[in-house]
Amino acid sequence: MHKHIARRVAAALAATAVLAGVTGCQDGGDKTKGAAGARSSQEAGQEAGKRTPTQALTAAYKKTAAAKSAKVTMTVSMPASMTGGGQARITGVMGWDPLVMDVTVSQSGAAAMGGAEKNRLIWVDDVMYVDLGERIDGSKTWAKMDLKAAAAESGDAGLVKQLSAGLSDIKQDPSQQLALLLNSPNIKHLGPGEVNGQRAEHYKGSLTLQEALKGRKSAELLSPQEREKLLANMKKSGLKGYDYDVWVNGDDLPVQVNVDMQTPQGKIGTATSYSDYGAKATVQAPPPADTADLLQMFKELGTKIKQQRAA
Repeated sequence: MHKHIARRVAAALAATAVLAGVTGCQDGGDKTKGAAGARSSQEAGQEAGKRTPTQALTAAYKKTAAAKSAKVTMTVSMPASMTGGGQARITGVMGWDPLVMDVTVSQSGAAAMGGAEKNRLIWVDDVMYVDLGERIDGSKTWAKMDLKAAAAESGDAGLVKQLSAGLSDIKQDPSQQLALLLNSPNIKHLGPGEVNGQRAEHYKGSLTLQEALKGRKSAELLSPQEREKLLANMKKSGLKGYDYDVWVNGDDLPVQVNVDMQTPQGKIGTATSYSDYGAKATVQAPPPADTADLLQMFKELGTKIKQQRAA
């Protein structure tokens, strides 16, 4: 039972990292607080023709940073030959500064770990809560995972440092990820089109592994030798880099971003759209009475195992 729970929480945590970290630049939407009045599609197209791709994405970066929140719909596809392969769909609301989420993660294929095809996931105050859809620890249905507390419990200072850096990566908001995309030396403007019912300008760019590592807090904490080793391991996996397609609407907000990663096993693709930029992201933790602390549960399990072995 505990292994089953652990698999489901691990899948939810992976989805959190993908949504907030890897795909933070994959955003879109149609409104933001404090934004100037919407421009017509013709005006947007004329302005897009006057700006360089870098200028256009820089403007999108600024608008996205000001929005603070949005509704999100994201699909992640992985080759069936990969561990956890299949498709995952994430829908809900996300806020940044601080990071909060209330999303539903739907998985199919091997990605549905432990038979968990759908889970609600809440992230607030650096703590992840997963609705397992079943009773655990008596009558509770929510599992709580405080990653910082777990690292501190280990007594490993290095682990605490690494986890703090990892959380910083996860907390990269969409604007920071757009800034990361601006590291691409080959961003191109491919012209206007329609995405998610909106007219938008299409931009395309790619990042090498070296360029993608820029701006990641966990990489900044490594020594030059450690960074080289990390890069070598990434290259050894067969990953070459990242290809981006970004559509920016007339309000300088991305409406869609697709990211493809080619691997020896096949393509990993993510497609994310955002709507309702600036909509209030009211996210609350589930009631404590309905929440089981996973760290405490596994500590108690470890104690029981030791007692059984000693008997």
